[in-house]
Amino acid sequence: MDLNRRKFIKDASLVSAGVMVGVSGVSAASTAMSAQSYKRIIGANDRLNVGIVGFSSRAKGSLIPAFQQHTKQQNCQIIGVSDIWNRRREDGKAFLEKETGNSITTWRNNEEMYDKNEIDAVIISTADFQHALHTVQAANAKKDVYVEKPFAETMEDARLGKKAANDAGIVLQVGSQRRSGKNYHAADKYIKSGAFGDVVMVEMTWNVNQPGRWRVYPNKVSDIKESDVDWKRYLMNRPYQKWDPRKYLEYRLFWPLSSGIPGQWMAHQIDTVHWFSGLAHPRSVAANGGIYLWKDGRSNFDTMTAVFDYGPLEDPTSGFQVVYSSRFTNSAGGTKEIYYSNGGELNMKTNKVTPNGGLTDRFSKPMNMKSNLLKEFSLSELDAKVVTSANTGVDNMTSNHMLNWLECVRSREKTNAPVEAGYNHSIANIMTTASMRTGLKATFDEENQEVLAGGKVFKY
Repeated sequence: MDLNRRKFIKDASLVSAGVMVGVSGVSAASTAMSAQSYKRIIGANDRLNVGIVGFSSRAKGSLIPAFQQHTKQQNCQIIGVSDIWNRRREDGKAFLEKETGNSITTWRNNEEMYDKNEIDAVIISTADFQHALHTVQAANAKKDVYVEKPFAETMEDARLGKKAANDAGIVLQVGSQRRSGKNYHAADKYIKSGAFGDVVMVEMTWNVNQPGRWRVYPNKVSDIKESDVDWKRYLMNRPYQKWDPRKYLEYRLFWPLSSGIPGQWMAHQIDTVHWFSGLAHPRSVAANGGIYLWKDGRSNFDTMTAVFDYGPLEDPTSGFQVVYSSRFTNSAGGTKEIYYSNGGELNMKTNKVTPNGGLTDRFSKPMNMKSNLLKEFSLSELDAKVVTSANTGVDNMTSNHMLNWLECVRSREKTNAPVEAGYNHSIANIMTTASMRTGLKATFDEENQEVLAGGKVFKY
């Protein structure tokens, strides 16, 4: 009876909110309901039952621990795990029962999970190319979603995922946890205030020296058999290919199961460009790279560089450039995100604004101009609120991000990283992949929402 009641209340709440999609494609349910109106419908004391879609290392090491920090405050619990690999199902059940103290249900696939209708929401942590399609499944079942990035690796999947989420009026959070970081909210506030000046350039890197990155130990590959998994269900809409345990366990190394660096690392950083600038996607991307050192059978690059042109489409003379580089082969430089204006820089690694590189008297006076030097300060000095009630004293972005999602599931308000954020970082990722794989400049067809390489629609 409790399950039927919860389903009735959830369905009724969607009807009362007026689940419809207007010309803009934005669901009325995602914006029409206030926190108070939602409480009147379901009651703040109703427990939120959540299912895990894919018991991955990310789910085990980060997402589940983040969720567990808020179970009492948000009256929520994980009750089951869906995974098409029998070993991960059992490992997930054992881990979750230890962590939660609950009896954990296992489902062999998502269809089975949704058919049982025992959950209200899902946390999706599956292979990169599956995220948008698993979002579609959840949206069709009217379940709220926390989905890992990248949101999509093809524009077809991105469009399907975005439309399904908006049509269903679900609350969706993309796992771009920087959007729940206090320092990033401070940076966004500062840039949008105009005090920084126009962004003229952004430099981003993500460098490691890890031959085992996204690989499993060689002897682990032989541990999994085709009979242990549902291989056809795993491939979803990707071209059929024979069983390959590496492509199941190490999918991030193989296109079109993953774009590799763009989807895994660049997606985090390029999303901040969209957020801070208010621009949805690049005007163009030129990128290249290669497998220069780790020749282990992978098809995704171990080194790449992409150059983006950002700015308003109607004014090609204004805007700024973003240079993104990443390598697996040498860790010097580490991870950085630096925004430049004429007056200095905003450095997300040091969390400081400084006049470094700003216009000095030496060069301004001969041109009858004034110097332009930013005042140095720490981003922590800005009074910037993260959209969550978290007050832990420690800026744990993943924990804050999970809490923001849970609070929005209750209030039906938009999350810090709604589906549009995932859709837009997917455009940038796919443009980068298109340029890398064709050697051509990538652009975006706004009317048809397609990535073009050399003027032609990019397909894998």
